[in-house]
Amino acid sequence: MSDRIKSIVFAFALCIVCSVLLTTASTMLQPSQAKNIQTDRKKNILMAISLIDANRKYTAAEIDRLYKENIYKYFVDQNGTIIDQTATRDMAKDELLPIYLAMDKNNKIRSYIIPVESRGLWGKIYGYLALQNDGTTIAGFTVYKHSETPGLGGEIETRWFQKNFVGKKIVSQNNNFVSISIAKGRASDIVPSEKLPNYVDGISGATLTGQYLTKGLQKILSEYEPASVRFRQNVIQCRMQTELPWCDNEKQK
Repeated sequence: MSDRIKSIVFAFALCIVCSVLLTTASTMLQPSQAKNIQTDRKKNILMAISLIDANRKYTAAEIDRLYKENIYKYFVDQNGTIIDQTATRDMAKDELLPIYLAMDKNNKIRSYIIPVESRGLWGKIYGYLALQNDGTTIAGFTVYKHSETPGLGGEIETRWFQKNFVGKKIVSQNNNFVSISIAKGRASDIVPSEKLPNYVDGISGATLTGQYLTKGLQKILSEYEPASVRFRQNVIQCRMQTELPWCDNEKQK
């Protein structure tokens, strides 16, 4: 066998071995990667309602414990009715939206969190938006995945930008739904005073990211509006196998 053929055989064998090793490693790491992704999402949900400090490092066990103690995942239908997993079997998936309820020590709803999936400039933006139990006031906003330009649109993942959402309103002064918008620059410089509660400061040099995120939030919040209306009215309708104190059209005390 010539040296050339030996070299080709060696290179081919090396490629096969490397491919097998990479495939094996990828397969073995998949459960760990999936767990890390879930932990990061739980962390962002907790950050959205200020249950953890964004500047402090937490172990996966701490995140899981805090999430389990405070957050409950349900679904809402097109009428804003909260539904548990057992009641979703006979319903079409496109009729349901996931919702996360944050409970206080008295088993009352302190806020609710909705997942955000919006178009960005270079790809999808994923995060969570939390609202207080009044159905009008934003409690927090986080982003856990995006493809925006670092230093420009990528600033959506920074705390200075996300803190702008806290305390803002998704309804007008007349209590009509208007969503939340991202201004082109500093909101107080270009937005009328009566609309300032519905705007957050934009990011310099990232106008398109702000526009896309604004449209995405408008779409998402409008889909959850039936549920938000029930929170505003303090009448929460549920369809669950287990009776809960805040369900069955009973007003929260």
